[in-house]
Amino acid sequence: MPVISDPVQFNEEELYVDLRAALGLPLYLKCEGFNFAGSIKLKAATEMVNAAERDGLLRPGSVLVESSSGNLGVALSVIAASRGYRFLCVTDARCNQPTIRLMESLGSQVHVIEEPDTRGGFLGARLSYVRALCASDDRYIWLNQYTNQGNWKAHYRTTAPAIARRFPHLDVLFVGAGTTGTLMGCARWFWQWRRRVRIVAVDSVGSVSFGGTPGRRMIPGLGTSVPPALLDESYVDHLVRVEESDAVLACRRLAARGFMFGGSTGTVISGAGQWLAEHGHQGLTSVAIAPDLGERYLDTVYREGWPADAIEHEATPAMARLA
Repeated sequence: MPVISDPVQFNEEELYVDLRAALGLPLYLKCEGFNFAGSIKLKAATEMVNAAERDGLLRPGSVLVESSSGNLGVALSVIAASRGYRFLCVTDARCNQPTIRLMESLGSQVHVIEEPDTRGGFLGARLSYVRALCASDDRYIWLNQYTNQGNWKAHYRTTAPAIARRFPHLDVLFVGAGTTGTLMGCARWFWQWRRRVRIVAVDSVGSVSFGGTPGRRMIPGLGTSVPPALLDESYVDHLVRVEESDAVLACRRLAARGFMFGGSTGTVISGAGQWLAEHGHQGLTSVAIAPDLGERYLDTVYREGWPADAIEHEATPAMARLA
């Protein structure tokens, strides 16, 4: 086992779950939640902060600020605490309470947006708040995960080559689409190295990442209400959209076999199952990326009656119209 002095120095890169036994799926699940931030977002956060330090953007008195539905906020909280930065996470009402408490326990400040923007949903409202904050005070340094090239470069440098080493004859890779940093980093790597791997993007119904009409989404992480700036659809071979009820079902089926993963992972697994049912064949080698684990979702995905009871008690009519 390694001996470390900085939390970003440890990230389990080689753990996969064979889902044939648990779900009957010919699919290997790459587990990205075994690090001190608990998710794949530690990779992007580290890449973006390192670049900001190299470029001299972070100075004494600087305050990191970022819009996040949860996991990147936790990752930046870990890095900020370890390097002595202040950090403000701008999130929204869908962020899990355990995630908010975790960020605060790490010393970060959390601002929760309660009302969605009429056009851009919660993400649009979060971005407007961050822009206004940065315009009002130059101490705030916005890494901007939605446009920051370090977001996808982190996965080009680490995630994709790690998968290729373990599965040199990989046929298809399933990646959830949020900011699309993971998706673009992996897709670009396999294209660059001429690997004949089909890239399947998995998105949530109600997301506008690949076009379509925005709709209510209760699970944070995957999907957006604003088209992602990093996305280049030419690298994507197939798209699967998943209903959140199917994502919840996938999570609970895995929990019944002792594996607890987050809502984004349930979405990716459900999408992979849909695609494999239509396109799969014997001998196909397929991998899906699991962004995080399930302990932060005990009050949502793993709570009996969710999300129906949460929808029933939504705070405002605006939330019912657009999430």
